[in-house]
Amino acid sequence: MLNQYFEFYNPVKILSGKNALEHIPHELLTIGCSKPLILTNQMLKDIGVLKILLDAFSGSEIEATAVFTDVPQDSSVETVNKAVQYYRETACDSVIAIGGGSVIDTAKGLGIVISQGGEDLRNYMGAETLKRGKKAPFIAIPTTAGTGSEVTLVAVIKDHERNLKMEFVSYHLLPDAAVLDPRLTVSLPPRITASTGMDALTHAIEAYTCIQANPLSSAYAISAMALIRENLIPCVKDGKNESCRMALANASLIAGAAFSNSMVGLVHAMGHALGGVCGVPHGDAMGILLPYCMEYNSRAEKELYSELLLHIKGEEAYTATPKESRNEAAIVAVRSMLHACNSLCGLPVKLSDTGVKTGDLGRVADAAQNDGALLMNPVEAGKDDIIWILKQAY
Repeated sequence: MLNQYFEFYNPVKILSGKNALEHIPHELLTIGCSKPLILTNQMLKDIGVLKILLDAFSGSEIEATAVFTDVPQDSSVETVNKAVQYYRETACDSVIAIGGGSVIDTAKGLGIVISQGGEDLRNYMGAETLKRGKKAPFIAIPTTAGTGSEVTLVAVIKDHERNLKMEFVSYHLLPDAAVLDPRLTVSLPPRITASTGMDALTHAIEAYTCIQANPLSSAYAISAMALIRENLIPCVKDGKNESCRMALANASLIAGAAFSNSMVGLVHAMGHALGGVCGVPHGDAMGILLPYCMEYNSRAEKELYSELLLHIKGEEAYTATPKESRNEAAIVAVRSMLHACNSLCGLPVKLSDTGVKTGDLGRVADAAQNDGALLMNPVEAGKDDIIWILKQAY
């Protein structure tokens, strides 16, 4: 049934494919910019990824000399505030983020402070509380294929002083352009490829099944699931396959656009809690929790979850499976993908594989109950339900 009312917003220009980086100078000049601040981390500089980007500016009118490499694995308020200071000191007029979710979230945080004319990111936490301000033009270049952060309106940044993960949600956080180039992901190890791929799959499945799903977000989610179905395992086996790399990069972006408009649900609420309480890497948590949360939700939404089989496994498997067995077959298909990744690269399949202790489960459930993602889940889940799922996944 078509929603009585829905909204869909995806203004980010996509530059995707071979030598996509070389198009960035033109994009910057088109929006009147010539001196970007390039945000990245030291590792990407050390392995030569930053150099690939800088070489793309060769012979152009762009002055790509301001580079900030002090972005940690988990972005922090302190990092953002330092980057803001450097942006102003170097008189930059735009931002280019090249890296994973932490780097892109740092750029979003920088954009918040710059647009609001402030000094400290701590003053702006919240959902849709930002005034438009004078936005710093922003180009996002992901080097992983999972978060979809290059097309989402969300940023998560840690405040170490308060031991708090600050969440920001605003349409003003969306980049002006996202650039997908196969040269940037071929060096990803199999383990990270698998973890980020399961993250993207979770985005697509939750975007398709959450209560705010709409025809456009579902169309995006379906496309992402198909790309992941065909390319995740081959890419874990052979990371140098540029065709598979580009497929996963596009799947991550498309899934990001989907959940940016339909939101996510129980898997993410619990995954955020596991990350905050136990330090479980986000993609690992997504892969472990996804089939168990699908089991929980499908009890009340069998028809909706039955549809997933078509998109996760393909038409032949869907038509060959009896209607009453399709929702269970969809869950089995996700488990099979997860176990294949485990066999190939050691991706964890149970919480006990990640160092989580049974004594942590109550605190994880409390944190998950307070996560906004839970509001969009198709089935209500209380603390006892969450603990039951955690125990099943343990």
